[in-house]
Amino acid sequence: MTYLPSGDRYDAMTYRRAGRSGVRLPAVSLGLWHNFGHERPIERMAAICRRAFDLGVTHFDLANNYGPPPGSAEENFGRIMARDLKPYRDEMIVSTKAGYLMWPGPYGEWGSRKYLISSLDQSLKRMGLDYVDVFYHHRPDPDTPLEESMQALDYAVRSGRALYVAISNYSSAQTAEAAKILHDLGTPLLLHQPSYSMMNRWIERDSLLDTLAGAGAGCIAYSPLQQGLLTDRYLDGVPADSRVATGGFLKESALDEQTMRVVRELNLIAKERGQTLAQLALAWALRDERMTSLIIGASSVGQLEDNIGALANLALSAAELDAIDGALTNPA
Repeated sequence: MTYLPSGDRYDAMTYRRAGRSGVRLPAVSLGLWHNFGHERPIERMAAICRRAFDLGVTHFDLANNYGPPPGSAEENFGRIMARDLKPYRDEMIVSTKAGYLMWPGPYGEWGSRKYLISSLDQSLKRMGLDYVDVFYHHRPDPDTPLEESMQALDYAVRSGRALYVAISNYSSAQTAEAAKILHDLGTPLLLHQPSYSMMNRWIERDSLLDTLAGAGAGCIAYSPLQQGLLTDRYLDGVPADSRVATGGFLKESALDEQTMRVVRELNLIAKERGQTLAQLALAWALRDERMTSLIIGASSVGQLEDNIGALANLALSAAELDAIDGALTNPA
């Protein structure tokens, strides 16, 4: 059956501008880091993507190494695009990245021009796309000159492979330097994608949002739910199908009693607001208007809908913010 998206898909979604650019992103974007590898049923993945688009999620975030195995998320997204979403390509922002290990040998990771452009060509082929909207350097390279990596991003735009460029996992100082190089090349930095959550506030200590504002770039955070820790998923133990049980990035050692006391206290704050803990965590991460968007993963349509439900109540009072900080610093 031919997919027809919801006619009111843009009515309820909140969109935020990425820095000083013309791009507006949904406050919640769909990431394909987990749950889109070859071990998952394609119908489940397609249902999540279709429902996301129905709810106004126009941004789909990928990387060359997402899976497992590496490359499979792009392949599966390409299948979903070809079957369901291709007529709506101009309504979508599709991003991908390169920086982590993708193939053997000296040209299969990091930040050389050779690797970045080769990887982007492979990504386009896997997804069946002529271009991506945003191409990221996924992590800073300690050995390749930053100028070379940024020149590769600039070339990706000038060659028609990408419309915009971005970086991920850069420090504030590295971001300022990268943004200056890109500005001088004439291809401005659109976005930075850092990790960020209630429990992971390094971007605040590093003044990253201030740096990005000065550069005219936006911020789109990944792991705002701390790999699932900031949900009700582990309040009563470790479910058999959870990331902890199935070997994901979140390890059982992270679920110590002190941490779980914090999670339970945050869950009570969420309940008082009429939200799930995941919804509270997302509202908190969006409290600064300079945060353009948050990337969420979803293993089901229901989980996707719950997360997007956070947008119905983003307002946090000073008392609620104090209570959250108190729970994190002085767990009961």
